[in-house]
Amino acid sequence: MAAIPPVCDFGWKAPDFTLPATDGTTWSLADIRGSRGTLIMFICNHCPYVLAVLDRILRDARDLQKLGIGVAAISANDARAYPADSFENMKKMAQDRGFSFPYLYDESQDVARAYGAVCTPDFFGFNAADELQYRGRLDESRKEAAPPDVRRDLFEAMKQVAETGQGPREQIASMGCSIKWKAA
Repeated sequence: MAAIPPVCDFGWKAPDFTLPATDGTTWSLADIRGSRGTLIMFICNHCPYVLAVLDRILRDARDLQKLGIGVAAISANDARAYPADSFENMKKMAQDRGFSFPYLYDESQDVARAYGAVCTPDFFGFNAADELQYRGRLDESRKEAAPPDVRRDLFEAMKQVAETGQGPREQIASMGCSIKWKAA
């Protein structure tokens, strides 16, 4: 089922976390933080919305890292109900696709709850002071990739954050599969 996150709550502070990564290490927000901002992305392995734009996510992450933006992706889906999203499968995807950023596993789903993550993909763009400045879409893609020449909303917004510390006031929400929460 498709889900749409709320609009950006400008200035909201990034919650800290410590999570295991597919590279065998453990990462905290401080480890990921870039000198000019931080991008935390909630993604997963099976979501058609993520898979349709994964190449663009990887491209934008590399380009943002060059601008001093720290980047990480987090998967919080219930891997029992969605085996494609298991930690082992996350490791395989990160290696096969050459992720340039840590791919973190939120097995308890506590970090996803702390961030208020709603869907995959869900993007949280923070300035250097860990203040939320972007909670919008990657671009106009949905379940299928948009044409290759569309505006790179996420990249342009985070480039602005890197340059000014402020995100654009006009943002279009991301859309994707709902986070697959564990049964209570």
